[in-house]
Amino acid sequence: MKQSKVWPYLLVLVSGAIWGVTFSIARILTQAGVHPLGLTFWQGFGGGLVLLAICAARSRWPRLTGLHFKFYVILGLLGTALPGALFFYAASHVPAGILAITVTTVPLLTYGGAWLLGIDRFSVKRMSGIAVGLFAILLLVGPETSLPDRSMVFWVLVVLVASLFYTFENIYVAVRVPGGTDMIALLAGMLLVAGLLILPLVLSLNAFASFHYPWGKIEWLMLAMMVISSLAYGMFLLAIQMAGPVFASQTAYVVTLSGVLWGILLFNESHSVWVWLALGSMLSGLALVTPTQRQTA
Repeated sequence: MKQSKVWPYLLVLVSGAIWGVTFSIARILTQAGVHPLGLTFWQGFGGGLVLLAICAARSRWPRLTGLHFKFYVILGLLGTALPGALFFYAASHVPAGILAITVTTVPLLTYGGAWLLGIDRFSVKRMSGIAVGLFAILLLVGPETSLPDRSMVFWVLVVLVASLFYTFENIYVAVRVPGGTDMIALLAGMLLVAGLLILPLVLSLNAFASFHYPWGKIEWLMLAMMVISSLAYGMFLLAIQMAGPVFASQTAYVVTLSGVLWGILLFNESHSVWVWLALGSMLSGLALVTPTQRQTA
């Protein structure tokens, strides 16, 4: 296999593997007492600083026009501030592996929303994928013995609401953001603005997460969350650029599987047979919803 053909595979595998660990990092940090809103601020503003450094290296900066600032505000709210806060609130209550399975509803919901808005064609196969994905959620929240504690059902539903916001973000990018926009620069601006938007609430609730010197486990993990989230997203965008959206969409499989595996490795999580059936159903739903190359064209 030529080197040029190897890179997309490496990007998908590496970005998916490191993206998957963020579920466990979020759980560690929130259980250690880091406020979910403080963590949301650093994921946004700190992640934006990481991408800003990449923009500097590429000499392609976020644009500061009124139109682009509108994008930053809307995407910052839909893609970071609102879903991030919900996700981090749920992280201390739900095992990392279940978080990974639940968030995988985003590509399924994105197709459903795109079809409803008339920006994607109806497909029996892909609608079947949505049905299978919803069945996976029922397997998580329905049976009495599925989750370790029935109180987790509420938090699984909270993560689903977060997934809806991520879905709105995806659709807004598809409908409103002009083709040819530098997505890394757009992402940098979006993350920075998201952090600034949520900062007043963070300060008013005394939820700011400070970096104390000398750094301990908490500080290093918060830095890891910022860097991993930003770099994984950047690698995902690069995979789209190199191999197209169909190939890059396979990242979702890697993220889900690695999220479950990291939870087992770091928390020694064990799951009921219902959770494993839900994982299989969710991956099957993804396989049905993922477009073919012909559909993408």
